[in-house]
Order: sequence, then C-alpha cells, then structure tokens
Amino acid sequence: MVNAQDRPPTPTPSVPHYRTLWLVLFAGWLFAYADRAITGPVVTWMIDNDVDFLQAAENPHALGGLIGSLFFAGYMLTQLPSGHLGDRYGHAAVLTVSFVWAGVATIVSGLFAGLFTFVALRVITGLGEGAFYSNDRSLVVTHTPEHKRSLGLGVAITGLAFGLTVANIAAPPLLNLGEDVLGRNDAWKLPFLVFGGLTLILSGFMWRFMRRLVQRPLRLRAPFGRLAAMAVVFCALIMALFWASDRLGIPEWLAAVAQIVLALAIVAVMQRRRGVQMASALRDRDTMLIYVAAISILWSIWLFGYWSVAIVSSAADSSLVEAGLTAAFNAGAGIIGFPVGGWLSDVAQRRGLGRRNLLIAATVGQGVLVLLFGLYLQFVGEPSLWVMGVLMFGTGLFLNAVQPMSQALTADLVRPENHGSAFGMWNLIAEIGAVASPVVSGALRDATGSWTTAIYLDAALVLGSAFLYLGVRRTGPLREDASVPSMAGGATA
Repeated sequence: MVNAQDRPPTPTPSVPHYRTLWLVLFAGWLFAYADRAITGPVVTWMIDNDVDFLQAAENPHALGGLIGSLFFAGYMLTQLPSGHLGDRYGHAAVLTVSFVWAGVATIVSGLFAGLFTFVALRVITGLGEGAFYSNDRSLVVTHTPEHKRSLGLGVAITGLAFGLTVANIAAPPLLNLGEDVLGRNDAWKLPFLVFGGLTLILSGFMWRFMRRLVQRPLRLRAPFGRLAAMAVVFCALIMALFWASDRLGIPEWLAAVAQIVLALAIVAVMQRRRGVQMASALRDRDTMLIYVAAISILWSIWLFGYWSVAIVSSAADSSLVEAGLTAAFNAGAGIIGFPVGGWLSDVAQRRGLGRRNLLIAATVGQGVLVLLFGLYLQFVGEPSLWVMGVLMFGTGLFLNAVQPMSQALTADLVRPENHGSAFGMWNLIAEIGAVASPVVSGALRDATGSWTTAIYLDAALVLGSAFLYLGVRRTGPLREDASVPSMAGGATA
C-alpha cells in the first residue's frame, strides 16, 4: 500500500509525466549537492589563506575534514526518521520542506563568521537536506513504471554529479570574486550566498510542481514541525561533540566515531519500535548487507567530492582553479555513470541476469581504478593533470553507476509502503562513509604528508563491499506471513 499523499493520480493532462519528475528531481540533486560540495573547496581556500577561525588549528586538514563530517552527521541522522515521515505524511511534502530548508540554511551559512557558528549552520543545513534522499527515491519508484525504475533513479540522481562538478568549477572563481566584493577575510561567504539563493528560487518551483504531481495540497506544517523538533535535538548532540573536540582536545577521528555511534543508536531505536511492521526495510539480512556495502559508495564520493581539489593541487602543485577543473572529471563522470548504470541494471533485470551480479562487477571495476590512482600518485614523481583527470573520470564512472543499481535492488526487496524507510535506512548506514571519509582522510594526510594512504584505504573498502553483495540471495520482498528474519538469515521470496 502506497501513502495516499504519493499515490499516482489518475492520468490527466495536468498531471506531470514521470520523466518530468525525473528532471525536477535532477535539478534538486544538482543544487542540493552543490550546496554541500562547495564546503570542500571553501575550506581548502580557508586553510590556504589563513582565515581567522582556521589559522590557529594544529591539524588544519583534520579540522577541515571534521567540518565536512559534522555536516554529514546531520545529514545522516535525519535519513531514517525523515523516510518514515514521508511514508506517513507524503514524500512530496517532506521533500519540499527539505529543499526550502536547504536554501535558507545555505544562505545563512554565508552571513555569519566564527568557527562554532559556521559549523552549526553547516550541521543545520545537513539536518534539513537529510530529508531529501529517501523521499526523492520513493517518489521516483512510486511514479515510474517498474521496468524503468532503475533508469529513473539514475537519471534523477545524475544531478548529484552536475552539482559536484558545478561546485568544483564555480567555487574558485566565486572565491576570487568574493575577495573583490567582500574582502579577503570574508570572500568565503560568497559561494554560500550564491548557491543558497539559487536553491531557494528552485524550491518555489519545486513546491508548485509537487502540488501538481500529487493533485492535492501538500501537508507541510506537520512534517516541518516533526523535522524541526528532531533537528533541535540532533544539532545539540552534534555540536556538543564538536565542542568537546575543539575545546577539550578530543581527536577529530574520535568525534567522527561518536557521530557514527549516535546514528547506530537511532537505527536500534527504530528497529525496536517499528521492526515488526517494516522487517525487510530495517532488520532483514539481505537488505542490511546492501546498506553496509553502501558505506564504501559514500566514502568514495566524499573522499573525492570533499578533498579532490586538495589532492590534485598537492600532487601536481597546481593552482586552485586548475585543480578544480581536474577534480571535476571525477564528479562529471556521474553525468554518464548514473543513467547508464540505472539503464544497465534494468536491462540485466529484464534478461534474468540479476541486478546483484552487475552491481558486483561494477564495484570491482571501481575498486581497481581507485587502486591504480593511488599507485600512480605514489610512484610518479610529477603526476600529470591529464592522467589524474582520466583516472578520476574512470573511478567516478563506476562509482556513480553502482548507486542506482544498489538503490533499485533495495526497492526490489522491500514492500512499497516501506520504501521511504528503506531508502532512509540505506542512506543512514551509507552516510557512515560520508561522516568518516573527510575527517579520516584529512587526518591521514596530516599524518603521512600525502593523500596516497587515504586513497588505498578507499580502494580496500570498495573491493571489500563487493564481497558483501555476494551474500544477497533474495530477489523480492518478504512474504506477508514471513516471520521477522534474524541477521543470520533471511526469508526467501
């Protein structure tokens, strides 16, 4: 049973086509990811230019990574609860709330200075954006014909690649412009003001579109109130961790571990309260293997999405603009990888080859290319920008292809009424990688003086995740009369 707020209405000329939905969500992903990805280049610029509230840091890259990790802590903690809110109040309504929130919070991020304030605003942005993912995925699955499900998931999320690319390319010129307009110490504010303003403009269009899609008024007050209440609690907990790390000297990596423990506590609470009703979404062995394997996907995205400019500029001793253009090859690969990966997944499913087997092959391909990138940086004295760009494009191509494959496989294994919770769980567990990757990678860079160790760690995680997919045996949802499976084994369809 699909939530009445999201059930596809009877086709009429006024109801948008499902392909139009893909394009609207594509735009949403573009700006949502640009809003978060600009933090990496901006923090890199802050470190290089000794901005007031970062210049005293003993380990600046680790602190910069912690800032990124705290954003993703907020983003991670609202994944599962907001997916449940979408199942209850309508995914279109929760997604609209999320997008308006993201635009406002990004603008405000560029209005205030100070380390604690800056971090808190990035956390608040993440808490709101965390409601986008599970509800976006659910809308695509609900309104798209089943035989095009993975393609739709891939096309919509291709906006992610455009967002990362736009952020890497646009941030350096905006920072240069910011020096002329706002002065050297406040130049970092301009990217947040520009991208936040564009996001807020798009949110108005998205609100109108979602009303047409579901053919009824959107119930925004109730989901906003619930999301805001959760955000207050989560923000307080996350900022307490940051305060402990900044003032008491707790290592950045330990703060990241504490964030992950907090996320796992939320999973445990949701499993206890709703595990019987949503067994395949929350407690089934097969879906849990997919969730855990997805950690490597987000780890890779935010190793390169957050630190790629720093990796390239450090290896080739290039300018920030040149490094941004080279790093854009990795993010830009999603323009091809997302839709092609989704299309291939649908083809494999229709021909009886199975989504899982294709997912394993693509994951191995990604891991091998990441390993080659690390070897190139380690053993070549003067790395070429072009060679790095080609290797980063290859890794990004496979990385982005596996996402719609994994998400479509998740949808296949879960009943429609629980899709929001399942996608929320997928991204909550996967975001462990996004939380840990920036800070762990930054700490490894400070400890070793190079990025190769961080890249080798990423390759190991990716190749390890391929073995987890081998344990997925079921191809459809659990039977209604199936007992709740233990983590030792799942029921078969």
